[in-house]
Amino acid sequence: MAHKIKTLLGIWLAVVSAAAINVELTTAVSAAPIEAKAIADHFSSVKSMSGDFVQSGPRAERTSGRFFLQRPGRIRFNYAGQSGVSVIADGKSLVVYNKKLKTSRLYAPSKTPLKLLLDNQVDFSGNRLKSIKEDGAQVVVKLADKSAFGNSNITMVFDRKSLDLRRWSLTDEKGLTTTVTITNVKQGVPAPANTFTIDYAANREFNTTTK
Repeated sequence: MAHKIKTLLGIWLAVVSAAAINVELTTAVSAAPIEAKAIADHFSSVKSMSGDFVQSGPRAERTSGRFFLQRPGRIRFNYAGQSGVSVIADGKSLVVYNKKLKTSRLYAPSKTPLKLLLDNQVDFSGNRLKSIKEDGAQVVVKLADKSAFGNSNITMVFDRKSLDLRRWSLTDEKGLTTTVTITNVKQGVPAPANTFTIDYAANREFNTTTK
């Protein structure tokens, strides 16, 4: 009888131990951190998107509008209201046009943190990746590329479950941060014709006549 009891206890302890190990392994797997590459690959797979945005500036100013993105290199922000501001990247250049202030300036997208949003295959690896952390239902990825755009950086926030982009914050070399939150996002929907067209002739004429 004593031998049977010891045998039963041994089996019971083995079962309990196995269950405990299984629970521990299951917990470890479910709590496994999301890798930056998985987020980058998912984000890269979204070749086009559009939706609404709200932009919060460093002085607590808020603006809103519509945005369109198409890889590689194309993005457009149409700001609502009377500001008359639009930002357009056509894959070669990025123009910031302000109708109200009558200014129009061209930039190289590769020299702005927006490059990290627009590459055909975004790269969240190496020295470019400054940090990645999970914050509740979100994953926060901070990126920088000093060789491309100096001391500016971009922080991107993704949904932990879907890995979809929710917002990003651009911090310039002066430490001023602008945050863009996107909503009502549709993926895989082509943008209207000429969405990403820049009128280079008009831009040259404008900047020549206003000097």
